[in-house]
Amino acid sequence: MESNSKNTKRKASSPIVTAQNEYGKLPPQAIELEEDVLGAMMLEKDAYYSVSEILLPDCFYKDANKKIYKAIIDLALKEEPIDMHTVTEQLRKNGVLDEVGGAYYITLLTAKVASAAHIEFHSRIIAQKYLARELIRVSSEILSKAFDDRTDVADLMQEAEGMLFEVSQRNVKKDVQQINPIIEEAVKRIQEASKRPEGLSGIPSGFHSLDKITSGWQRSDLIIIAARPAMGKTAFVISMARNMAIDYNVPVALFSLEMSNVQLVNRLLMNVCEIEGDKIKNGQLAPFEWLQLDYKLKKLYDAPIYLDDTPSLSVFELRTKARRLVKEHHIKMLIIDYLQLMNASGMTFGSREQEVSTISRSLKGLAKELDIPIIALSQLNRSLEGRLGREGKRPQLSDLRESGAIEQDADMVCFIHRPEYYKVTDDGQGNSLIGLAEIIVAKHRNGATGDILLRFKGQFAKFTNRDDDDDSTYQGYVSKINEDNASLAANNSLNVDYDAYPPPPPPNHDVPF
Repeated sequence: MESNSKNTKRKASSPIVTAQNEYGKLPPQAIELEEDVLGAMMLEKDAYYSVSEILLPDCFYKDANKKIYKAIIDLALKEEPIDMHTVTEQLRKNGVLDEVGGAYYITLLTAKVASAAHIEFHSRIIAQKYLARELIRVSSEILSKAFDDRTDVADLMQEAEGMLFEVSQRNVKKDVQQINPIIEEAVKRIQEASKRPEGLSGIPSGFHSLDKITSGWQRSDLIIIAARPAMGKTAFVISMARNMAIDYNVPVALFSLEMSNVQLVNRLLMNVCEIEGDKIKNGQLAPFEWLQLDYKLKKLYDAPIYLDDTPSLSVFELRTKARRLVKEHHIKMLIIDYLQLMNASGMTFGSREQEVSTISRSLKGLAKELDIPIIALSQLNRSLEGRLGREGKRPQLSDLRESGAIEQDADMVCFIHRPEYYKVTDDGQGNSLIGLAEIIVAKHRNGATGDILLRFKGQFAKFTNRDDDDDSTYQGYVSKINEDNASLAANNSLNVDYDAYPPPPPPNHDVPF
């Protein structure tokens, strides 16, 4: 009877025990391995250097072990020997020897380890336990805030993404590679470039003079294109996206934090169809312009251009979306308009400059991770507006707004400068600058710097090569359109036989249709 009574009591209490086990879990830890690794570092001369890139002090779960590892780091920084005696002395200097268990505990650590043969393997396990604890901490914070009715869910999602991004970055490590496979990859890219008629190793922008300097936009590069307002930053990247997608069939993703998708497409329509922006907005097109729109619109259909107009996009959202675009649509180029409108939600900063630094550093990391070029537009500060003289208005690297880290992180920095905007109509040698824009390559980590001139058609928000315009041919097509316009007006109809219109004579020549 006593036995049955005891069994009954055990059965009755078992749900309580299960509940306690379910919620009474210990954080992921490997204290024995922590002790083995610390002992091994004090046993063998160079053991610390084989794990220094794997372990941080916070990776150790036991507080005493964390303090011992900090003491070992202090010794390594001073290039002093790391052994039982030096570590004990360093702990004494740090004032924490008694807190870790005294010299006796240090002795125990070295006594239980035979060699440092498996120190790297053990260290990786410790690092994995630490990441697991960090994920639990982040999840707990998110869970707690999600139950709070006062929390804005959109803000919480941004914060959660930021915290997870921080954890993931701690685990991003690239192993050292022997040079042979890297040489093979470099030669392969050279061979690919040699097969192209234009001889470019990167993605062509469609602007020939610029491509000569850059050899095309290179994979894993972060390119900053900066200018003061009204210089045509957005027009420049839209013209470039149009060239890449339509002329070279290169998939491009454009993230616009300033304009909606419809506004961006309107800009593209202006650019491709060469119809003024006001007419695109109000729909007051002449009959021949409707014809232009209908005919040239065909170029944009099925073009590999992907648009995203998420406002106040965070660098973490961008990372997620970019990965998906590369995987699903094989995107080869990412364009962001513009950098200062991005944020790094979920992370705390002392100033906006620190946040912009984090954003630019993250963009460079993303370019390397995805192995594609990323172009980010950037505003310039107002300092150049106060400078006098012909050359005073030309942008300089020091004019980059809010952060010197933008210049540091970028592989290339280009400025857009339109002298005509500042009432400068010639270059001082009698050459006209009317209708021209300077693209100033101010920084080029892997190549030359220099200035080039492009033609800027402000009414169409369009940049073109200087040699793309042939006025006599262009005027001939305009005359032909005007004749057809008169005929259309007389018939009051837009039913036109498109086959009656031959293609433009010169290659790469933009005419009204």
